Amino acid sequence: MCIYHSDVSLLLSLSLKNQCVNSALRSLGARIPPHPKTEPVDVDDMVESDIDLDDSDLVEPDNDPPHKMGDPSAQVTPDMIDAAQLAKSRALDYISQSTPFLTPLLSLSISFCFSLLLFLLLLTLNPVLHLPDKLDQAVDQLTEAILLNPHSAIHYATRASVLLKLNKPNAAIRDADTALKINQDSAKGYKVRGMARAMLGLWEEAASDLHVASELDYDEDIGMALKKVEPNARKIQDHRRKYERLQKHKEEKRAELKRQQEAEAQVQEALSALKDGQVIGIHSAGELEKKLSAASKTSRLAVLYFTATWCGPCRFISPVYTSLAGKYPKVVFLKVDIDKAPDVAGSWNVSSVPTFFFIKNGKEVDSVVGADNNALERKIAQHE
Repeated sequence: MCIYHSDVSLLLSLSLKNQCVNSALRSLGARIPPHPKTEPVDVDDMVESDIDLDDSDLVEPDNDPPHKMGDPSAQVTPDMIDAAQLAKSRALDYISQSTPFLTPLLSLSISFCFSLLLFLLLLTLNPVLHLPDKLDQAVDQLTEAILLNPHSAIHYATRASVLLKLNKPNAAIRDADTALKINQDSAKGYKVRGMARAMLGLWEEAASDLHVASELDYDEDIGMALKKVEPNARKIQDHRRKYERLQKHKEEKRAELKRQQEAEAQVQEALSALKDGQVIGIHSAGELEKKLSAASKTSRLAVLYFTATWCGPCRFISPVYTSLAGKYPKVVFLKVDIDKAPDVAGSWNVSSVPTFFFIKNGKEVDSVVGADNNALERKIAQHE
């Protein structure tokens, strides 16, 4: 079958995994496009802003001076407790007056513009409708209650809830924290703090507080808040887990690269201690240990030749040994004169010369005793 150049472009759309097919197409002049490269995710570039969060209800953090707090060491009398309760009752009245009773009216089947005009008109005529003013008055009354009875967690939690309505989440968190210090089982404290944290985008902390509040005293407000908070908290947790996985993978790759570099450095250092194509003279046990270690690190066969100047067979085999070093440059050829290094000969239990030991990866794998040049080369070729 003939494949013309004009037909090659049709084949390029296929998944050309077979190397033979690729080679055939290249021989016809076709250009095989490279596999698209996927850019790795840089862990350092992963930030929380990359997460698609629902932050439609966030508010700007409030930085107002802290509200007055009660003295936790103050002695509170029954009269002070009663007075604090009255102040709290007045605060609750202000809170109830601030409830927008126009909501049902605005939901009627009338035009939006008419509803808005009606609301503005009533707001002008009736000062009760100035909602923030009523909430501020409620805060003042609750502050008075707190100063009278600073040991009451509910006073702090209630003021926190009002501050939340005023879009002051930081102030609400401060009061909720104090309420929880007084009563660690304050459901309202956890609820308000969770909602305040949600207003600031602290989704995980908000979810944690709201779950505790739900366990202590569940209500519909907590359930609605969790529906808003939990998806964002889960997204952040999933993002963090992905970041941690990538970070771990990056650290493992960095550690592996470091190990490879260290191993390569050791190999290079070992190679520098060896002399390719030459016979290396050994004069001490320490020197022999270094050379054998270098051979092991480079996965090379080492041949250890014990000789003596007075040995006739040694004088015959020595030139052969030298020529074999040139023929097998990746084999480490070592030579020991037993009269100059008797400790080395003794450690290897050498009883006659010439004797040859073959060492691979630090272990003796073979030996030859006597001036048998054929056996010597055969063993080198076998174990190289």
